Parts: sequence; structure tokens; C-alpha cells
Amino acid sequence: MIKTIALVVLAAIGVLLAFAAAQPDTFKVQRSASIKAPPDKLHGLINDMKVFNTWNPYNLKDPNIKGEYQGPQAGPGAAYHFTGNKDVGKGSVTITDSAPSKVTMKLDMIEPFEGHNVVEFILAPKGDSTEVTWAMHGPSPYIGKVMGLVFNMDSMIGRDFEAGLANLKAKAER
Repeated sequence: MIKTIALVVLAAIGVLLAFAAAQPDTFKVQRSASIKAPPDKLHGLINDMKVFNTWNPYNLKDPNIKGEYQGPQAGPGAAYHFTGNKDVGKGSVTITDSAPSKVTMKLDMIEPFEGHNVVEFILAPKGDSTEVTWAMHGPSPYIGKVMGLVFNMDSMIGRDFEAGLANLKAKAER
């Protein structure tokens, strides 16, 4: 009897691990918000690392975050290296490309899990507002696929993006 139960449990674990392996090799999370501000104003709030961190929800999660800016303050090459609590982790974000309609960043996480992702802010004018899309995409290693069986990463990261876009909206519409 115990042998049968053990075999069933092992088979179930094997099925879950095989299911995880069959998940996509990449992920993408994105959220959008309409903000009553011109794209150039929003671009300035995203493209400047110090200004970005005044509304960035990840920076706001840890009042004791330790950060260091490197390179120019804004535009390609502007970087921020950070070490925060368990909700923030340790890593860096660097602006790799900047245009009036899009800012692209490279996010390199060291802790709690290593990850190397691309972050994009797309600014699309819509009348007297701008549609701002915050997206992140990158590889989904096997451990990420397994974790995705337990945690809804789109929901978890998406919640932070929604909070960040609300912060950006409040700052831009002031």
C-alpha cells in the first residue's frame, strides 16, 4: 500500500515537472494606463533614473533601499544598482535606448533569483492623453516555469506595474 502511494506521488510529481518543461521559454508581462500628459513630459519622468525612482514601485517598496547611480543621469547608459529587502532584491537597471515614444531598459537581477530581462515603456499619444505601456519580457528558465505552476507571475508583476503606472499618472497629472 505504501509503495503504491509513493509511486502515485512520484508519478504526479513527474507529470507536474513535465508540464512545467512544456511551458514557453520566454515570458512577457505588460500593463497600460492612459495619462493626461504629453509624451515628452512622460518621457522625462521615465528617461531620468533619479526621477524614475521617485515613482518606481520597486524603489518605494523598501524605504531603506541602497542604490548607486552610474553613467549619465538620463538616456542610454544611465544606470541604477540597488540592494533592497526581500521584496526588491539586488540588481541593476540600465537604460539601453531612448526615443520620444519608447524607453528601453535592461534589468539584471542577482537576488532573490537571477534574471536578465528587457523592460520597455511605450508612449502613444491619444488625443490629450498618452497611453503608457510598461512591459517586461525575457527568458523563462526551467525553475521559473516550475515556480509559475505555483505563483501567477503575470499577476504578481502586473500588480506592481499597475501601482507604478498609477504613481506615474499622479506625478504627471499634478
